[in-house]
Amino acid sequence: MQKLRFGMVGGGGGFIGNVHRHGALDDDLAVLTAGCFSRDLGKNRACAEKWDVPRCYVSYEEMAEREGQREDGIDFVTIATPNNTHYAIAKSFLERGIHVLSDKPAALNLEQAQELEALAAEKGLLFGVSYTYANYALIRQARNMVEHGEIGKIINIMCEYPQDWVLMTVASGQSVHGSWRFQPEIIGNSLCVADIGTHLEYLVTAATGLELEKVLCAVQTIPEDLPLETNAQMLLRYAGGVPGMMWASQVAAGHECSVSLRIYGDKGSIAWNHDTPMQLRVAKLGRPVQIYTPERDYLYPEAKALTRLPYGHPEGFYEAFANIYRGFIRHILALRQGPAAAEYPYPTIRDGVRGLKFVRACLESSRRGSVWVHL
Repeated sequence: MQKLRFGMVGGGGGFIGNVHRHGALDDDLAVLTAGCFSRDLGKNRACAEKWDVPRCYVSYEEMAEREGQREDGIDFVTIATPNNTHYAIAKSFLERGIHVLSDKPAALNLEQAQELEALAAEKGLLFGVSYTYANYALIRQARNMVEHGEIGKIINIMCEYPQDWVLMTVASGQSVHGSWRFQPEIIGNSLCVADIGTHLEYLVTAATGLELEKVLCAVQTIPEDLPLETNAQMLLRYAGGVPGMMWASQVAAGHECSVSLRIYGDKGSIAWNHDTPMQLRVAKLGRPVQIYTPERDYLYPEAKALTRLPYGHPEGFYEAFANIYRGFIRHILALRQGPAAAEYPYPTIRDGVRGLKFVRACLESSRRGSVWVHL
């Protein structure tokens, strides 16, 4: 199969750039040919040399302009930079006819994201967003089971994302005030809801097909001297009146990355936890509880197709990222043959826009004393 050429902006100074690189290369569908990995010229060149990238640029503006002019220019760009730069970088590449896959959030605010959505549509370009957790094979299995009515009508949804990194940082005597995550001009007007709550918002939709309609939210800032919230509880209402509850926290002692999802139907339930991502707990009324695992013949074909190793071998974060890129790259390749009729599952700019609508509604609800606010 033909390989695509891609470039990366950012990613040279933190772990996420290498995660993106592994994800894009895992299916042998793309090759990294260009990049601007850091504002620090030394780090930029060192990263290009380490990753054997032939074209290294001093700025994303130069990269977008020159790659857009080359006959062998990149087909898409990965954006792995802080939040406040996503909009300008994405816009620069979209304007030059280059597909975009960006770290979440898609932009610093809703208006910017909607502008990018409109620009991508106008140019006929794809725009992916890296909501990771929904791309495990067993989340696709959950979606298939919901669609086939295996747990009946959904009657309740519970989801959580507790972390303890803020507490741990403070307890170690370090200051979190210097972190870019606590600088509103860089991250935006929300920390906890935007940083991890949006992962849950997309995860529920990916696993159930339901879209969130309104929220009732209360946020807390712990410790109190921080500029942005670190804890949030939400009541949720999905299409058809389905209720739900969400908790996102960066001050939950004893938790590292404990994303969890429980879907309750009138005939059974499904549960998944990122601490044990290779297991899907399925409980159907009147039957013993079952544990589903990846790559088994009893999985739906769409779920089995997202599994990369023989059953019994653990898959995790890298593979989930690779599943985003697999769908995104195959969609680009399909578009070259004409309008793509098949489904290529990956988070898109539409999902990124909904995530920012979710953040706005949560903050408004909390500011107004925890009232229901429509997305």
